[in-house]
Amino acid sequence: MEVILLEKIRNLGDLGAQVSVKPGYGRNYLIPKGKAVRATKENKEIFESRRTELEANAMDALGKAEARATELENVAIEIARRASEEGKLFGSVTISDIIEAVNVIGKELDKVEVNLPEGAIKVVGEHTVDISLHPEVNLSLKVTVISES
Repeated sequence: MEVILLEKIRNLGDLGAQVSVKPGYGRNYLIPKGKAVRATKENKEIFESRRTELEANAMDALGKAEARATELENVAIEIARRASEEGKLFGSVTISDIIEAVNVIGKELDKVEVNLPEGAIKVVGEHTVDISLHPEVNLSLKVTVISES
């Protein structure tokens, strides 16, 4: 299925790129979310007439993401959990726990922006969490898990 991207999508293409995707991905995700349109002659003409508006929106979104990244750049959070003497947690630290801890300090994150590359955190110590605010704006957040006393 050929689609025209209406925004930059990681590992797929930039704004305005005509790419071939699997039909289910296009029909069920890209088109309903407004991230792409089918690559028909009419849609190509409509896209070209809206290109400047879409590019301005993309630059605005990038600017907002970069501003949020500077706010989160030096943030380090600490989460206390019950743990064994060996340092293994009774439970785990998940994405929602990290988002809650970031919200407590007055910053905001969305669930889709946080990535735990190795899964939920299950041991005491310092961990890095990948934050993706925009396809071009990524940063690391330091999460320290301590044992509750």
